[in-house]
Amino acid sequence: MKSLLTEEGYRDITSRIEKLSENSEKGWGKMTVGQMAWHCQYPLDLAVKNKPNTAKGNWFIKTFFKKSLYDEKPWRKNLPTSSLMKTFDDKDFNSEIEKLKSLIDDFYAVRTRDKWYPHPAFGVFTPEQWGQLEYKHLDHHLKQFGV
Repeated sequence: MKSLLTEEGYRDITSRIEKLSENSEKGWGKMTVGQMAWHCQYPLDLAVKNKPNTAKGNWFIKTFFKKSLYDEKPWRKNLPTSSLMKTFDDKDFNSEIEKLKSLIDDFYAVRTRDKWYPHPAFGVFTPEQWGQLEYKHLDHHLKQFGV
């Protein structure tokens, strides 16, 4: 599985983001390309900030869904998402893409960090799993918009 913490994964994702435009057409889902860029920022920001949390998460999700976040199997189209990562507002493509690119750079920059705090919903991830999760999420949405 590719990882956003490797140079190969980082370069793959960043080069594909450069191919997006305001007019990129979605293959599925309801989000515009600007909304997708906004949506992809939250999990990256969560990992970059790396704050301790007291959330226990949902045992069902951690037991039955967590591994699918970073395994080789692609996510199916139109998966439900957390309300924290939903928006119904218009989002400016250029500003959201710039924020997303900055967060991707920030995530890649912390690749050698020693301490990774647990995800508030999914619990403990190894650094490798964090990188795979972030890669897989971005890959899913870049495919959604044809890149």
